[in-house]
Parts: sequence; structure tokens; C-alpha cells
Amino acid sequence: MNSRERALKALNHQEPDRVPFDLGGTGLSTIHITAYQNLRRFLDMPALEPRVTHVAEQLVAVDEDLAECLQTDFRPVLPGLSSLFRYRFREEGAYESFIDEWGIGWRKPKDGGFYYDMYHHPLAAASSLDEFRTYPFPDPLDDQRFVTLREQAEAAVARGKAAVLAGPSAGIAEVYSWLRGYEQYYIDLALNPEYVACMLDRLVDYKCAFWERALDEVGDLVDVVVEADDLAGQKRLLMAPTTYRRLIKPRHRRLFSFIKEQAPVKLFYHSCGAVRPLIPDLIEAGIDILNPVQISAEGMDLGELKQKYGQDLVFWGGGVDTQRILNTGTPKAVKESVRRNIEALVPGGGFVFAAVHDIQSDVPPENIVAMWEAWNEYGVYESFV
Repeated sequence: MNSRERALKALNHQEPDRVPFDLGGTGLSTIHITAYQNLRRFLDMPALEPRVTHVAEQLVAVDEDLAECLQTDFRPVLPGLSSLFRYRFREEGAYESFIDEWGIGWRKPKDGGFYYDMYHHPLAAASSLDEFRTYPFPDPLDDQRFVTLREQAEAAVARGKAAVLAGPSAGIAEVYSWLRGYEQYYIDLALNPEYVACMLDRLVDYKCAFWERALDEVGDLVDVVVEADDLAGQKRLLMAPTTYRRLIKPRHRRLFSFIKEQAPVKLFYHSCGAVRPLIPDLIEAGIDILNPVQISAEGMDLGELKQKYGQDLVFWGGGVDTQRILNTGTPKAVKESVRRNIEALVPGGGFVFAAVHDIQSDVPPENIVAMWEAWNEYGVYESFV
């Protein structure tokens, strides 16, 4: 059974030979540049120039030699940058900064910084609906976004891997919150729903244009497409369920159904945090896969999630707690966490092993290897017969 066959069985709620393993298959299950370089050194692998794929979070592509070493089952298919946009970094006092293609400003401390944080929100002061209607978006159909999609997807399939197609931007609610700024975003959810509706509709249109062309080009090769919106924090949702159902869910449903009309793909949906109260809504909206399955958040008990939603959802993540164990625990503690989590999620398929979200800069390579060794030991289905 090759990787793609293994992945498709798991994604279709069947039990393959072993639990599929992901590191680097998506921008939500990859690794920070610092942890990546440390891991390569620890494994005595050749030093390569890391390929940063997500600049703000400083996340990198997992090179093929390491992906093969770790027996990963997924390969990312990433759209290119617009031909009109290039990263231009500049120094601003103690920071290095850039403006992205949406006009959002990001900066990172020059001394000891690991990530870029937002500092400029171009719609923060907008006070009329017309400003939201006319704010310029990037071009979702710029040819440079699509020029290598087919090549990437064909390479994944030729290697016997499952292909995962990334979208053109963050999620619709996330992009709006970044353009507006978090404080104004939450005020708008409560007091200015017409602003929210206008921008979310525009963002759905933007994404649909991209997905239509992208899936026309590679829909016969890719197996999974990625969408995301963070809807919850550590303890609770970031908004009332009624707010999600009124303003965001109808747009999610329109976007997700449009994507599935283009090609027979599985829809991977990412939301961090205590998202459990909205899981039935997300299923109704059309998601097939929930990521990252943040087991350290309120209400995210893996056994309960599997029992209640395992018939409807694939759980992609939940492999090891990245907040309290992977970064600071011993290798023994990492292995025990992995064992418990696999046992909870493995029955009946519907599980892709990955760390909870991206592996961060402070994770020691010994713990990454311990995570992999535990997956390799405990993730075999015949051991659960």
C-alpha cells in the first residue's frame, strides 16, 4: 500500500495498514525554520537552505529527503505569488517589517524574533460601507498563482503521495479580521454586521474564483483542499454560536459547496482552540476534515470527539500536545502522549497523524524524533485487532 492509497482509505473512514503520517503536507502541519534546521542537524542530514513557504510564521517546506526519511504520506501543492507582489523587507527601528499583498503590515524583532506579528490594519479606520465595497483585493486569477500547480501535483502522485492543495489566502473571517484589526472586527460582529457581510461575501467570491481555476487545472490529481478560520480560543469560542451561524456559516456553506462542485476532493478545515460547540455546524457547512484537533483546549477530549463525530469527520492532528508536551516534555512523555492519542483516534480509520498545529521554534529535535518513533510503533492497525 503506497502513501496515497493509505491516505485515501483513512480519509474515507476505512482502516489502512497504518495511520497516515503528515509533516509538511499543509501549512498548518509543517515546521518552523529553527526547529527544522535543528532537526536536520540532529539527524545528520545535509545542510540545505530552508524554503520558507509562510513568511509571517517562518514556516518551511519539508525537503524530500527528510520527508522520505520520516515516511510522510502527503505532499503540498502551493499556489505561487501574484506577479504584482514581491516581499520587500525594510528595517523600522528594532523591527524588520513588510506589507503583504492585502496591504496588511507585519513586523518581527530583529534581535531574537521568531515570527512576524501584524501591526498595520488598512481598514482599521473605515467607517462607511462604500470603503469596504471598494477596498482593492489581490487578483485571485493572476497566472503566476497557477503556473506550477500541475507540476507539483504530478510530482506528488508520481511519488505515490496524496496531494494537498492550499488556498490563495487565510480564511474569510481571518482575512477580514486582519484587514480590520481584532478590536474593530469584534465590534463589527456585534454592531456593524453589514460591514462583515459585505467583506465576507467579497472574500467568498475571491476564493471561489481561485478554486474554480485551480481545480480545473489539478482537480483530477489533488485529494484534499485546505480552508481555515480560527473560531475559538483556549477556553471558549471567539464569538457566540449564534453570531457564527448568522454571519459566517452561510458563507462557509457557499464556499465549501462550490469547492466540492469543482472536483471530488476532501475539504480540510482548520480552526484552533475549543471549537467543539461549532463542530455540528462545520459538518453541516461541508467540512470533511478537522484540524488541528487542539487537545489542550476546553472540551477537546479525543475519545469523546471520536465517539460523537468520528462517523462524519476525519481528525487530522491531535497526535501530540504541542503546548505542554512536545516542546517541554521528555521524549518518554512525548511517546506516552502519542500512544494515548493514537489509541483514541485510530478505530475505524478517519485519522491522519500530525502534531497539533505547526511544530514551533522551541521544540527540541529529540522530541520530534520521539513523536515519530511512537507513531511508527503504535500507528499500525493490525496491533489494534
